[in-house]
Amino acid sequence: MARHKTSAFAPESDYSGATTQFREGVEIEVVSSLKREIGLRFTIMARLMRNNFDRQVAGLNVTRSQWAMTAVVARHPGATQRMIAEALEMSEASAGRLIDRLCADGLLERRDRDDDRRARAVYLTPAAEPLLAKLADIARSTEERMFNGFSNEELEKLQEFADRIYANLSKG
Repeated sequence: MARHKTSAFAPESDYSGATTQFREGVEIEVVSSLKREIGLRFTIMARLMRNNFDRQVAGLNVTRSQWAMTAVVARHPGATQRMIAEALEMSEASAGRLIDRLCADGLLERRDRDDDRRARAVYLTPAAEPLLAKLADIARSTEERMFNGFSNEELEKLQEFADRIYANLSKG
């Protein structure tokens, strides 16, 4: 039977599909334990990524939300507030406040749309380009560190798994 050390939080567990007994004498289903351990690992990795980002951008005077917003607008110039909100999975009101803030900071601008008088398109300003270049360098460095030792094939498989997990979570 293969044994797998999960983390400092759990004893070694047998993930062969059988049940196992923890020190307290409480029997649990191993598969459930494995899923919980993976979920916990995702949570910890997300926190590590956020903390790493915060440390690296501390001198740039930008928050994660502002960076994400500018990145979405850079990838989708002319997007509406609704489209941006959907891409960031946030409310339109929250996206609107963030867009307003970045417009006030001179990084974004709203323009009228020719095809819809009610909607306004959001674009980067030239002032955003140096910030995006610095953020792109930070992202590249972080990605290199995070995926060090992974082959392209492994990354593609990881993307498939991540997409499936995302789809499952998105179902509500």
